[in-house]
Amino acid sequence: MDRPAITYKGLQQITGPLVIVEPKGLKPMFGELVRILTPEGERLGQVIEASESAVVVQVFEQTLGIDINSSFRMLGETLRIGVSEDMLGRIFNGRGEPIDGYKKPVAEARLDVNGSPINPVMRKYPHDFIQTGISTIDVMLTLVRGQKLPLFSGSGLPHNRLAVQIARQAKVVGTEEEFAVVFAAMGITAEEYNFFRKSLEESGAMERTVMFVNLANDPAIERIITPRLALTVAEYLAFETERHVLVILTDMTNYAEALREISAARNEIPGRRGYPAYLYSDLASIYERCGIVRGKNGSITLMPILTMPNDDVTHPVPDLTGYITEGQIYLSRALHRKGIYPPIDPLPSLSRLMREAIGKGKTTPCHKELADQLYAAYAEGVDLRDLVAVVGEEALSEEDKAFLRFADEFEQRFINQGETERDIVESIELGRELLAILPETRLGRISDKTLKKCHPKYRKVRCCPRFRKPVSKEDGR
Repeated sequence: MDRPAITYKGLQQITGPLVIVEPKGLKPMFGELVRILTPEGERLGQVIEASESAVVVQVFEQTLGIDINSSFRMLGETLRIGVSEDMLGRIFNGRGEPIDGYKKPVAEARLDVNGSPINPVMRKYPHDFIQTGISTIDVMLTLVRGQKLPLFSGSGLPHNRLAVQIARQAKVVGTEEEFAVVFAAMGITAEEYNFFRKSLEESGAMERTVMFVNLANDPAIERIITPRLALTVAEYLAFETERHVLVILTDMTNYAEALREISAARNEIPGRRGYPAYLYSDLASIYERCGIVRGKNGSITLMPILTMPNDDVTHPVPDLTGYITEGQIYLSRALHRKGIYPPIDPLPSLSRLMREAIGKGKTTPCHKELADQLYAAYAEGVDLRDLVAVVGEEALSEEDKAFLRFADEFEQRFINQGETERDIVESIELGRELLAILPETRLGRISDKTLKKCHPKYRKVRCCPRFRKPVSKEDGR
């Protein structure tokens, strides 16, 4: 859209991060960029609302220094970012400017950051198993290439540490191809930023990572742009350079807070807990940009991280996220207090696409039955803990005591693995060993046929057909 290079004088009103100007007969389009001129320099904003009498401009930086005598110019284009493969290994701020001390990479294309969700007709159903190296996820909450699987956490829990570990270890088993990672952090502290950067650099993962950072002291308005910049780069890497891309967005609660701030400045009617009524559709416009497109070899797998205020899963941000995405990974404060890392609680967690990526020819034929039995046995053991608090352990039967022991062993040996990376074979073997604690008569989620093949009592070899040849017990491995 061509605009005359005319600078207009005078603003109508300044409200928080918003500036209201007269349209001057230009009929601006939604999302059009506006350059505001002040004695201290230029500020960039975009149109978020327009009428015949006024145009509302959202300023990307602080409005400090802008007054009603400032000038403005309509640029006739939407916000775009220059993308290229040279962005891998680089760090940018929430506006897409490099902050790692190097020059801006030469752009191979300039793309609109707003993007659009993948056309449902062109969307390919996810079915490829992603190995994260974390037993609880790989066996019980399987991550699938092209999936949207959020991480529900709380203040003080190690979600950042877990995010870096997943970024470092994630791979599509069988191809051994490492993911390109697009990491977008919103409203984080300088300490958290240094942790992310140092961890990725020390592990070597930084070479295949593009990082966007919006610090807590940066303008909150940038948090609205940051995830869109990240997803635009991810789309280029996935669908133009045919890479498998893992996008990690942290913290989506900070993003929603920034959205609420803008909504309040616009005097919009608030929805639940003061968030705008369009929070659901706004989150969906971000989450639905991930997936697999027919005819393309690349993919985008999305892991948004959000902290639940007061650990409240009914808070609007986790609640609406759960409706849009295909499951959730839930971090438990109770497990964290026990010193267990990663403190992933499998009971409230879910991966809705897990069935598509496991089983014969993908992981191992007994994977689904094993995961179901581990879940059922752990749930029964946790319930028995409540009973023990009332009647004491002496009142339990020997079978019930076995479930109590299983729950303890499951937490300490299966969930608790620290920074150690386990492949899917090791994770499945460990799950089978733990089930040997329980009486065979209580393994109701495993068929007799599978039990004869998988139970340590009967099996002569350990195997996981797709990934490793059978290994004899006598080998001592």
